[in-house]
Amino acid sequence: MAGTGSSTKVVRTTKIDAALLGKMIYYLKLTREAESRIENVLYRQGKIVGGVYVGRGQEAIGVGAALTMRAGDVTFPCHRDFSVFLIRGFTLADMMANWLARGDSPTRGRENTLHIGNVDLGIFPIISPLGATLPVACGAAMVLKRRGKGNVALVHFGEGTTSLGHVHEAMNFAAVQKLPVIFICNNNQFAYSTPVEKQYAVESLAVRGPAYGMPGESVDGTDVLAVFGAVERGNARARAGKGPTFLECVTLRMTGHSAHDAAEYVPEKMKQTWAKKDPIQRLEKLILDKKILSRKQIEELEGKVREEVDAAIADAEARPLPPGKEAIEGVYCDTECWWSKKRL
Repeated sequence: MAGTGSSTKVVRTTKIDAALLGKMIYYLKLTREAESRIENVLYRQGKIVGGVYVGRGQEAIGVGAALTMRAGDVTFPCHRDFSVFLIRGFTLADMMANWLARGDSPTRGRENTLHIGNVDLGIFPIISPLGATLPVACGAAMVLKRRGKGNVALVHFGEGTTSLGHVHEAMNFAAVQKLPVIFICNNNQFAYSTPVEKQYAVESLAVRGPAYGMPGESVDGTDVLAVFGAVERGNARARAGKGPTFLECVTLRMTGHSAHDAAEYVPEKMKQTWAKKDPIQRLEKLILDKKILSRKQIEELEGKVREEVDAAIADAEARPLPPGKEAIEGVYCDTECWWSKKRL
């Protein structure tokens, strides 16, 4: 099991900001409820066809990272970072419409997972061979560096992805060029079904940061405050022109690789151990202990979240499917294709 290496330092922010904690618990609960409906209701009803990838148990990583961002920053979320899209401006209804392959969804019914982006929101879409996203993030970071406005690029990926050549090339290039990019490794213990002990021999992936000439830090990926603090430190360094940071966020994927996967390869004892570290329960306990919210207020928040998800699904289901005649649009293109017309 991956842990904190001797060369890394785990730091948890101690500042208690009531407004920030309120945002954190809201987005954690909204993400969990929305993904639960997608995986356990819409998919099981046959309304979603294809792979369904969720981040149950690791929501703290997306929430903690995205809430550090400011105007002009960009992010490259992965397919388990549902919260990042919400925090950066995608509406829940549009995201549900995309899962349901509606004609006016972000991908116009062509793709029904989180392979979506919006440059105006600073969100770049996933590249399916996940390691290939990191060099693109470096390219975006080069643009941000040349603009000189102190903005950063955040890129998310899993521990399995770190074995790919794209990742090593990107991290080496970022360090040499001192690019303002934060590499956020979501170490959820399994690359599909391959456990970490069969993926790499180091105790912690964070040691790879110093190997490339950048700080490496391993943090508890179930603690949203720890993630927030670590990304903030990386952001501050990048904004000051000191280059990239590598962060390993250690957690467990509390579900299968996709909705069709029962994850029988995960030992039951391991599931039970990590279930006690549920990111929502951890933050909820802190909020109650600090008397920031009462139990009744949390229950009211949960009701509001359920209503929001209900409304988003109803909105999405009421939208039309894409017309069949549009099926070949964007497959072969000339000067008359739809995106060229938009650019002109």
